[in-house]
Amino acid sequence: MTTNRDRQRAAARVRLEREMAVRAEQSRVRRRRNTTIAAGTGALIVLLAAAWVVVALTSDNGKQNEAAAEPSPSATATHCDWLPMVDPSASASADPEVAKNIKDVGKPPATGEARTGSQTMTLDTSVGTIKVDVDTAHAPCTAASFTYLASKKFFDDSICHRLVLQNVYVLQCGDPFASGYGGPSYRFAEENLPTGKRPAYGEGVVAMANNGQPASTNSQFFIVYKDIAELPANYTVVGRVTEGLDLVKKVAEAGVVADPSAEPSGAPSEGKPKTEVRIKSLTMSAPTP
Repeated sequence: MTTNRDRQRAAARVRLEREMAVRAEQSRVRRRRNTTIAAGTGALIVLLAAAWVVVALTSDNGKQNEAAAEPSPSATATHCDWLPMVDPSASASADPEVAKNIKDVGKPPATGEARTGSQTMTLDTSVGTIKVDVDTAHAPCTAASFTYLASKKFFDDSICHRLVLQNVYVLQCGDPFASGYGGPSYRFAEENLPTGKRPAYGEGVVAMANNGQPASTNSQFFIVYKDIAELPANYTVVGRVTEGLDLVKKVAEAGVVADPSAEPSGAPSEGKPKTEVRIKSLTMSAPTP
């Protein structure tokens, strides 16, 4: 026969176990967000065995890993190195998801990229038009990559696959497969890192996701819709939104689709946007002084 004291002890034990489970889950979520958006949220083993994201954009379900390690500060001063996404010498130990999610449209020219002025990136999306002033002078390789991929219609009919609502406030796009792993057949070095700026990634900034390793930038990018207080200056700054940031904010207000496997309780803080953002087309203007 159980006494009141026994029942109280049992109830206290249940409460403690429940609290410990909640704390463990909170710790797991923090690790998931703060360990290597790379978006998405792995190591760069011959095949770049991870996806691309932004520091707290990581996800344990195979989406892009965000960077904890600091990428290479910049591309070379005189030319852009377009490195293979899948190393020709890759072994079977490399992550097959990367190879499965490559949209091969070739590589940009080895030389001749613009290195002065700026360009206008125009995204015609399902929620309206978003325009970005691209800093071609300080991110020439990134601008050249966008210009090349846009000419191949690489981004057309793709979905912005990730929205983050806490700590890191971004809408992530640029994966033609919306898998978190997708990109072209090449990668390149980071450049125009906002070292010393606070916040490094303020409202309206457009930057490139990576997987936390040097020279792991590809096609995935993120739009910052609210100042991010803490985010390492590890992601190439492409430019700044000049039109349509209000559209991104509305998408953020609508929230994300719940994923019970990632967020077992409470409102989800990241995931696929409830309001679909489909890029009908992405175009780049010619460079201007």
